[in-house]
Amino acid sequence: MRALLCEVKAAVSAHALVWVLTQRELAARHSGTAAGVVWPYLQPLLTVAAFYLVFDIVFAMRLGEGAPTHAVGTYLIVGALPWMAFCDAVSRGMGSLLDAGGLLQKNPLPAVLFTARAVLASALIYGPLLALVAVAYAPLHGFAPAVLSMVPLLALQLVLCLLMGYLLAILAAALRDTVQLVGFLLSVGIYLSPILFPITLFPERWRWVLWLNPMTGLVQGYQQVLLQGAWPSAGVWWATIAWIALAAVLLNVAVSRSRDQLVDWL
Repeated sequence: MRALLCEVKAAVSAHALVWVLTQRELAARHSGTAAGVVWPYLQPLLTVAAFYLVFDIVFAMRLGEGAPTHAVGTYLIVGALPWMAFCDAVSRGMGSLLDAGGLLQKNPLPAVLFTARAVLASALIYGPLLALVAVAYAPLHGFAPAVLSMVPLLALQLVLCLLMGYLLAILAAALRDTVQLVGFLLSVGIYLSPILFPITLFPERWRWVLWLNPMTGLVQGYQQVLLQGAWPSAGVWWATIAWIALAAVLLNVAVSRSRDQLVDWL
Protein backbone atom coordinates (compact mmCIF):
# COMPACT_ATOMS: atom_id res chain seq x y z
CA MET A 1 0.00 0.00 0.00
CA ARG A 2 3.03 2.26 -0.33
CA ALA A 3 1.77 4.05 -3.44
CA LEU A 4 -1.57 4.87 -1.84
CA LEU A 5 0.10 6.15 1.33
CA CYS A 6 2.25 8.48 -0.77
CA GLU A 7 -0.91 9.90 -2.35
CA VAL A 8 -2.46 10.44 1.08
CA LYS A 9 0.68 12.22 2.30
CA ALA A 10 0.68 14.44 -0.79
CA ALA A 11 -2.95 15.43 -0.20
CA VAL A 12 -2.38 16.11 3.50
CA SER A 13 0.77 18.14 2.82
CA ALA A 14 -1.13 20.31 0.34
CA HIS A 15 -4.31 20.59 2.41
CA ALA A 16 -4.31 24.39 2.14
CA LEU A 17 -4.22 24.16 -1.66
CA VAL A 18 -6.94 21.49 -1.60
CA TRP A 19 -9.16 23.83 0.40
CA VAL A 20 -8.62 26.69 -2.07
CA LEU A 21 -9.35 24.39 -5.00
CA THR A 22 -12.47 23.09 -3.27
CA GLN A 23 -13.76 26.62 -2.69
CA ARG A 24 -13.24 27.41 -6.37
CA GLU A 25 -15.02 24.22 -7.34
CA LEU A 26 -18.02 25.18 -5.20
CA ALA A 27 -18.05 28.66 -6.71
CA ALA A 28 -17.94 27.24 -10.22
CA ARG A 29 -21.00 25.07 -9.55
CA HIS A 30 -23.26 28.06 -8.94
CA SER A 31 -21.50 30.56 -11.18
CA GLY A 32 -23.95 32.37 -13.44
CA THR A 33 -27.09 31.14 -11.64
CA ALA A 34 -29.79 33.45 -10.29
CA ALA A 35 -29.97 31.53 -7.01
CA GLY A 36 -26.23 31.84 -6.46
CA VAL A 37 -24.68 29.76 -3.69
CA VAL A 38 -28.11 28.36 -2.81
CA TRP A 39 -28.46 26.55 -6.16
CA PRO A 40 -26.25 23.48 -5.49
CA TYR A 41 -28.27 22.85 -2.30
CA LEU A 42 -31.62 23.66 -3.88
CA GLN A 43 -31.48 20.92 -6.53
CA PRO A 44 -31.30 17.89 -4.18
CA LEU A 45 -33.67 19.58 -1.72
CA LEU A 46 -36.32 19.99 -4.41
CA THR A 47 -35.88 16.33 -5.39
CA VAL A 48 -36.45 14.97 -1.88
CA ALA A 49 -39.28 17.45 -1.33
CA ALA A 50 -40.95 16.05 -4.45
CA PHE A 51 -40.67 12.52 -3.01
CA TYR A 52 -42.45 13.62 0.15
CA LEU A 53 -45.11 15.64 -1.66
CA VAL A 54 -45.97 13.02 -4.27
CA PHE A 55 -45.77 9.79 -2.28
CA ASP A 56 -46.77 10.89 1.23
CA ILE A 57 -49.12 13.85 0.64
CA VAL A 58 -50.74 13.41 -2.77
CA PHE A 59 -50.97 9.61 -3.08
CA ALA A 60 -50.41 8.70 0.61
CA MET A 61 -48.66 5.49 -0.46
CA ARG A 62 -47.67 3.02 2.22
CA LEU A 63 -45.15 0.21 2.49
CA GLY A 64 -46.14 -3.21 3.76
CA GLU A 65 -45.00 -5.24 6.72
CA GLY A 66 -41.29 -5.56 7.34
CA ALA A 67 -40.49 -2.00 6.26
CA PRO A 68 -38.80 0.33 8.77
CA THR A 69 -41.56 2.90 8.08
CA HIS A 70 -44.84 2.78 6.23
CA ALA A 71 -44.65 6.19 4.51
CA VAL A 72 -43.10 5.68 1.06
CA GLY A 73 -41.77 9.21 0.60
CA THR A 74 -40.24 9.27 4.07
CA TYR A 75 -38.53 5.96 3.30
CA LEU A 76 -37.26 7.07 -0.12
CA ILE A 77 -35.63 10.26 1.15
CA VAL A 78 -33.38 8.42 3.63
CA GLY A 79 -31.83 6.29 0.90
CA ALA A 80 -32.10 8.59 -2.12
CA LEU A 81 -30.21 11.57 -0.67
CA PRO A 82 -27.08 9.55 0.29
CA TRP A 83 -27.28 7.86 -3.12
CA MET A 84 -27.38 11.24 -4.87
CA ALA A 85 -24.38 12.31 -2.78
CA PHE A 86 -22.51 9.14 -3.76
CA CYS A 87 -23.29 9.50 -7.47
CA ASP A 88 -22.35 13.17 -7.53
CA ALA A 89 -19.04 12.64 -5.72
CA VAL A 90 -18.00 9.55 -7.71
CA SER A 91 -18.98 10.92 -11.13
CA ARG A 92 -17.30 14.28 -10.53
CA GLY A 93 -14.26 12.56 -9.04
CA MET A 94 -14.07 10.29 -12.07
CA GLY A 95 -13.94 13.27 -14.42
CA SER A 96 -11.62 15.35 -12.26
CA LEU A 97 -8.36 14.34 -13.96
CA LEU A 98 -9.79 14.67 -17.45
CA ASP A 99 -10.97 18.18 -16.59
CA ALA A 100 -7.56 19.10 -15.14
CA GLY A 101 -5.53 17.45 -17.89
CA GLY A 102 -4.13 20.68 -19.33
CA LEU A 103 -3.13 21.97 -15.90
CA LEU A 104 -1.45 18.70 -14.93
CA GLN A 105 0.58 18.73 -18.14
CA LYS A 106 1.95 22.18 -17.33
CA ASN A 107 2.36 21.91 -13.55
CA PRO A 108 3.87 19.01 -11.55
CA LEU A 109 0.99 18.93 -9.06
CA PRO A 110 -0.17 15.67 -7.43
CA ALA A 111 -3.14 14.38 -9.40
CA VAL A 112 -4.93 13.36 -6.22
CA LEU A 113 -5.50 17.03 -5.36
CA PHE A 114 -8.00 17.44 -8.19
CA THR A 115 -10.00 14.36 -7.28
CA ALA A 116 -10.02 15.45 -3.65
CA ARG A 117 -11.28 18.86 -4.77
CA ALA A 118 -14.24 17.39 -6.65
CA VAL A 119 -15.24 14.91 -3.95
CA LEU A 120 -14.87 17.37 -1.07
CA ALA A 121 -16.96 19.95 -2.94
CA SER A 122 -19.76 17.39 -3.21
CA ALA A 123 -19.36 16.56 0.48
CA LEU A 124 -19.75 20.23 1.42
CA ILE A 125 -23.03 20.29 -0.48
CA TYR A 126 -24.60 17.01 0.58
CA GLY A 127 -23.12 16.76 4.08
CA PRO A 128 -25.20 19.67 5.47
CA LEU A 129 -28.29 18.33 3.67
CA LEU A 130 -27.87 14.90 5.29
CA ALA A 131 -27.39 16.57 8.66
CA LEU A 132 -30.60 18.54 8.06
CA VAL A 133 -32.45 15.31 7.27
CA ALA A 134 -31.10 13.75 10.47
CA VAL A 135 -32.57 16.65 12.46
CA ALA A 136 -35.88 16.50 10.58
CA TYR A 137 -36.23 12.76 11.22
CA ALA A 138 -35.34 12.98 14.93
CA PRO A 139 -39.01 13.05 16.07
CA LEU A 140 -39.61 9.68 14.37
CA HIS A 141 -37.29 7.90 16.79
CA GLY A 142 -37.59 10.23 19.76
CA PHE A 143 -34.12 11.78 19.42
CA ALA A 144 -32.45 8.41 20.01
CA PRO A 145 -28.69 8.45 20.85
CA ALA A 146 -28.11 6.22 17.79
CA VAL A 147 -28.27 9.34 15.62
CA LEU A 148 -24.67 9.99 16.69
CA SER A 149 -23.63 7.11 14.44
CA MET A 150 -24.43 9.37 11.47
CA VAL A 151 -20.97 10.88 11.96
CA PRO A 152 -18.97 7.68 11.27
CA LEU A 153 -21.42 6.69 8.52
CA LEU A 154 -20.86 9.98 6.72
CA ALA A 155 -17.10 9.73 7.28
CA LEU A 156 -17.01 6.23 5.77
CA GLN A 157 -19.05 7.39 2.79
CA LEU A 158 -16.61 10.25 2.21
CA VAL A 159 -13.61 7.87 2.32
CA LEU A 160 -15.36 5.46 -0.04
CA CYS A 161 -16.12 8.26 -2.50
CA LEU A 162 -12.55 9.55 -2.38
CA LEU A 163 -11.09 6.12 -3.08
CA MET A 164 -13.56 5.18 -5.80
CA GLY A 165 -13.47 8.62 -7.38
CA TYR A 166 -9.68 8.59 -7.68
CA LEU A 167 -9.60 4.98 -8.92
CA LEU A 168 -12.18 5.73 -11.61
CA ALA A 169 -10.39 8.97 -12.53
CA ILE A 170 -7.23 7.00 -13.29
CA LEU A 171 -9.19 4.39 -15.25
CA ALA A 172 -11.02 7.12 -17.18
CA ALA A 173 -7.68 8.71 -18.11
CA ALA A 174 -6.45 5.36 -19.45
CA LEU A 175 -9.72 4.32 -21.08
CA ARG A 176 -12.40 6.91 -21.87
CA ASP A 177 -15.09 4.23 -22.07
CA THR A 178 -14.94 4.11 -18.27
CA VAL A 179 -17.03 7.28 -18.07
CA GLN A 180 -19.90 5.80 -20.10
CA LEU A 181 -19.78 2.45 -18.31
CA VAL A 182 -19.77 3.94 -14.82
CA GLY A 183 -22.49 6.40 -15.78
CA PHE A 184 -24.69 3.47 -16.78
CA LEU A 185 -23.91 1.55 -13.58
CA LEU A 186 -24.77 4.57 -11.45
CA SER A 187 -28.08 5.01 -13.29
CA VAL A 188 -29.15 1.41 -12.61
CA GLY A 189 -27.45 1.06 -9.23
CA ILE A 190 -30.39 2.63 -7.41
CA TYR A 191 -32.47 -0.41 -8.39
CA LEU A 192 -29.85 -2.78 -6.95
CA SER A 193 -30.00 -1.35 -3.45
CA PRO A 194 -32.61 -1.04 -0.68
CA ILE A 195 -33.37 2.57 -1.66
CA LEU A 196 -36.63 2.16 -3.56
CA PHE A 197 -37.83 -0.85 -1.56
CA PRO A 198 -36.98 -2.58 1.74
CA ILE A 199 -34.44 -5.34 1.42
CA THR A 200 -37.04 -7.78 2.79
CA LEU A 201 -39.08 -7.36 -0.40
CA PHE A 202 -36.18 -8.57 -2.56
CA PRO A 203 -36.15 -12.36 -3.24
CA GLU A 204 -34.06 -13.93 -0.50
CA ARG A 205 -31.94 -16.08 -2.79
CA TRP A 206 -30.96 -12.98 -4.82
CA ARG A 207 -30.26 -10.59 -1.95
CA TRP A 208 -26.53 -11.14 -2.32
CA VAL A 209 -26.78 -9.13 -5.57
CA LEU A 210 -27.66 -6.02 -3.55
CA TRP A 211 -24.36 -6.26 -1.69
CA LEU A 212 -22.53 -5.79 -4.99
CA ASN A 213 -23.60 -2.17 -4.65
CA PRO A 214 -21.08 -0.37 -2.39
CA MET A 215 -23.85 1.84 -0.98
CA THR A 216 -26.12 -0.96 0.23
CA GLY A 217 -24.52 -1.17 3.67
CA LEU A 218 -24.48 2.60 4.18
CA VAL A 219 -28.09 3.01 3.03
CA GLN A 220 -29.19 0.34 5.48
CA GLY A 221 -27.23 2.11 8.19
CA TYR A 222 -28.97 5.43 7.49
CA GLN A 223 -32.35 3.69 7.48
CA GLN A 224 -31.73 1.95 10.78
CA VAL A 225 -30.61 5.18 12.43
CA LEU A 226 -33.10 7.69 11.01
CA LEU A 227 -36.20 5.54 10.66
CA GLN A 228 -35.84 3.21 13.64
CA GLY A 229 -33.51 5.04 15.99
CA ALA A 230 -31.30 1.94 16.16
CA TRP A 231 -27.54 1.64 16.01
CA PRO A 232 -26.35 0.29 12.62
CA SER A 233 -25.96 -3.47 12.60
CA ALA A 234 -22.57 -5.15 12.38
CA GLY A 235 -23.28 -6.08 8.75
CA VAL A 236 -23.49 -2.40 7.82
CA TRP A 237 -20.00 -1.70 9.17
CA TRP A 238 -18.37 -4.84 7.80
CA ALA A 239 -19.85 -4.45 4.31
CA THR A 240 -18.76 -0.81 4.09
CA ILE A 241 -15.27 -1.51 5.44
CA ALA A 242 -14.92 -4.39 2.97
CA TRP A 243 -15.76 -2.08 0.05
CA ILE A 244 -13.32 0.55 1.31
CA ALA A 245 -10.57 -2.06 1.66
CA LEU A 246 -11.22 -3.38 -1.85
CA ALA A 247 -11.21 0.13 -3.32
CA ALA A 248 -7.97 0.93 -1.46
CA VAL A 249 -6.22 -2.18 -2.80
CA LEU A 250 -7.34 -1.53 -6.38
CA LEU A 251 -6.39 2.13 -6.11
CA ASN A 252 -2.93 1.23 -4.83
CA VAL A 253 -2.40 -0.98 -7.88
CA ALA A 254 -3.75 1.69 -10.25
CA VAL A 255 -1.54 4.42 -8.79
CA SER A 256 1.54 2.20 -8.91
CA ARG A 257 1.03 1.29 -12.56
CA SER A 258 -0.02 4.72 -13.81
CA ARG A 259 2.52 6.93 -12.05
CA ASP A 260 4.75 7.41 -15.12
CA GLN A 261 1.99 7.43 -17.74
CA LEU A 262 -0.92 9.35 -16.22
CA VAL A 263 0.00 12.76 -17.67
CA ASP A 264 0.54 11.22 -21.11
CA TRP A 265 -2.92 9.63 -20.97
CA LEU A 266 -4.46 13.00 -20.22
